[in-house]
Amino acid sequence: MTAFPLTWLYAPGDRPHVVAKALASGADIVVVDLEDAVAPDRKAYARAATAELLTDLPPVPVHVRVNALDSPWGEQDIAALAPAPGLRALRLAKISSPAEVTHVARRAARTDLYALLETALAVEQAYAIAGAHPRLRGIALGETDLRADLGVRDDTGLDWPRSRVIVAARAAGLPPPVQSVHPDTRDLEGLAASCAHGRALGFLGRAAIHPRQLPVIERAYLPTGADIEQAETVLKAAATQRGAQALPNGRFIDAAVVTAAQRTLALARRR
Repeated sequence: MTAFPLTWLYAPGDRPHVVAKALASGADIVVVDLEDAVAPDRKAYARAATAELLTDLPPVPVHVRVNALDSPWGEQDIAALAPAPGLRALRLAKISSPAEVTHVARRAARTDLYALLETALAVEQAYAIAGAHPRLRGIALGETDLRADLGVRDDTGLDWPRSRVIVAARAAGLPPPVQSVHPDTRDLEGLAASCAHGRALGFLGRAAIHPRQLPVIERAYLPTGADIEQAETVLKAAATQRGAQALPNGRFIDAAVVTAAQRTLALARRR
């Protein structure tokens, strides 16, 4: 897996042929969904099919979004899938407290975890959740549920929760969160604009629900030629003179700017 995964493709766990296509889609990570994408009467089948898939190591990393802990299926999902040899991580739906993360960490020893924050309470607890356990590798928003919980009608109403989760993740030493899905799979222009906004806020990469969204997401989050040129200029200047300094164009650089430039060039290697 790339050091900077940018595309995370969801596939319903009760449709193995769709999961197989997702694994061949070019996504950095495939997220097999046992929660929202699966009807209640298909939950057991989805769990069994996913466990069978993960008896071997898939060609790309596979995460599984399990059902919420307070649902009839969440605990069963964790028990069945945590031991699977091909599982890379569990994505925990509707987490609202650090205690829920530590509970799953005890149940799923040695499994990496990601927490999805989908309510106002979860957003308020974002930093505590982000630091709940060493095996928690990331947090992210579940914007569909959060939108309903907040009664938000306009997309800009989610900018504060988005920034809150980005700050909480970084304060806890976690990677920048992945942006939530764009639900209209045919609106690629809207997706690109939304990704640009998400990148400006501090997200890194995005979840998708259709393979056609993957190239748009990757282009939006890869550095531009101008970004690469600027990063190379910063690193060249830092190599010749230590400490804070001003570039010929007047831009001030210090250690933080150098770190950002290094990340830009690491992302550029994906091209």
